[in-house]
Amino acid sequence: MADPVNELTWYDLPDLRRPLLLVAFEGVFDAAEAATGALEWIRERADASSMAMIDPERYYNFQEARPTVRIDGDGSRVIDWPSPEIWSVPTESARDLVVMTGTEPHLRWPSFADHVLEVARRAGCEMVVTVGAFIGMVPHTRPFSVTGSAVHPDLARRLNLSRPTYQGPTGVVGVINARLEQTDFPVISLRVEVPHYVPGPPNPKATQALLRRLEQTTGVQTGYEELDAEVSDWVDRVDRAVAADDESRDYVSRLERQVDSNEELLPTGDDLAAELEAFLRDQQSIRDEVEADAGSAEAAATDVVDDEGDEDGDRGEVDAEPDDGS
Repeated sequence: MADPVNELTWYDLPDLRRPLLLVAFEGVFDAAEAATGALEWIRERADASSMAMIDPERYYNFQEARPTVRIDGDGSRVIDWPSPEIWSVPTESARDLVVMTGTEPHLRWPSFADHVLEVARRAGCEMVVTVGAFIGMVPHTRPFSVTGSAVHPDLARRLNLSRPTYQGPTGVVGVINARLEQTDFPVISLRVEVPHYVPGPPNPKATQALLRRLEQTTGVQTGYEELDAEVSDWVDRVDRAVAADDESRDYVSRLERQVDSNEELLPTGDDLAAELEAFLRDQQSIRDEVEADAGSAEAAATDVVDDEGDEDGDRGEVDAEPDDGS
């Protein structure tokens, strides 16, 4: 366990190229484990290294998320705790990634969100992308819808994202998004819709849909095409199960007609990635201007102090002249 005073333990802080922080947690908002599966896919395909860990002791009810025990090579007992881990992930794209996954914490969500913000800032991340999956009315035979949202109006406009409209019970990802928005840290949320009649994991089609949208939005290569065979096998298995029941077959047909009548077109991946780069450049320009203004104000304040010091010195010399007998 980490020192309880230092709940965020750093193992390494590599030099990353304009990184993005990707966040997903197992739990209610990770239907079919599609979101955590997508981020684990990214991490496992890369030469990732463990960068940091959040101490689980103050954030988890271990009766709900029990640790596991295993015996290592020398026969020693090892306890694996349900702790979120943070990985640095180098990529072949223009920017690297920081990936955070784990079980959704049970306790102290505001403090946990502060740790996520600290990770993003200390790792030099330009933006955070929270990833989730929810049960919906999409048929397994159609492309899975990925909903994207952002509070920042310019970011939402550039990336063709919606503004958040959901109101109701939320999870730790919702708390993290709110915390980042309060500090004006750029954050977007991507959520894939999973067929409610096939809710169990794994769901490679939902994972692939998230990976594709991540690549389209950020320009970072995710290798989602490599899941084509798994997706095809999964669809075939569900097809056979649905075909065996007349009621299920009719129900899926109704869902297909409903989805086909509401199809929306998204901008191309190149367009989205270019708009994201433009937005982040604009944000950096704004930060540079603020820092320059702050520097100018500090310099001006220093000049005022110096001038006041000179005036005090001049007054001292004038006052001293009568003492010379003039």
